[in-house]
Amino acid sequence: MDETDWASLATPCGTGEILPAALARLLDPDSGTRAAAVVDALGAVTHQNSIYEATVPVALYVAAILNHPATATGDYRQDADRAPHRPTRAALLDWLSSTAYDADDENVAVGERHCGKEFLDHYQEMRAFRDLRPVLYSAVQPLLGHDDAEVRAAAVVAAIPLVEHPALALHRGELTDRARNLLATSTDRYKRDRVFDALKAWGHDTSGLENADDLSARELRARRIAERASWAGGYAEEPPF
Repeated sequence: MDETDWASLATPCGTGEILPAALARLLDPDSGTRAAAVVDALGAVTHQNSIYEATVPVALYVAAILNHPATATGDYRQDADRAPHRPTRAALLDWLSSTAYDADDENVAVGERHCGKEFLDHYQEMRAFRDLRPVLYSAVQPLLGHDDAEVRAAAVVAAIPLVEHPALALHRGELTDRARNLLATSTDRYKRDRVFDALKAWGHDTSGLENADDLSARELRARRIAERASWAGGYAEEPPF
């Protein structure tokens, strides 16, 4: 981290000079401090689904600390959708996942339709993050079988957009089994939707894996896409920036 010129790297609100101290707090012994650091450090490079100059070194640091003992526990929170002691590790994986989806093949395809085939040539920050996917996957992979169910599920969803990289295509078989296990154990709507999308994209029949809630969510999603398309004059998507 000391070798990075953080002050020279762009973020949504300026440059990254505050990032080294904020990132270091992700390993603080106090769980509340770590929870605040997740917001301070990762929120500083998160805005409108965009990738910034500082995103790549932040992602590298997050990947490097995923297995650090300090990230194994979390802070207490009263949230019906979260475990009461959610590990910091799960929050870090969620950020990696969200960022990887912001730079996935679908967003590149949308960008190329709107901006031409040179989209990534003009969006070097996204290209740099996409090139990093094998490194990030190597950090996420050991957590796919983690003892903590929330960490395990977060790792699966983080791995899905990473294995779009051509060098990681062979890992999709292993990830398919993990994804099916997630569907058998998790009720998290976001994670289930991501898994279903991945399995379908990889050519798997998911009809026997859906429950009543999944079917309702799929129907609602289809209606919203159709409504958005009608509002946008037939286009159901927006540029990924």
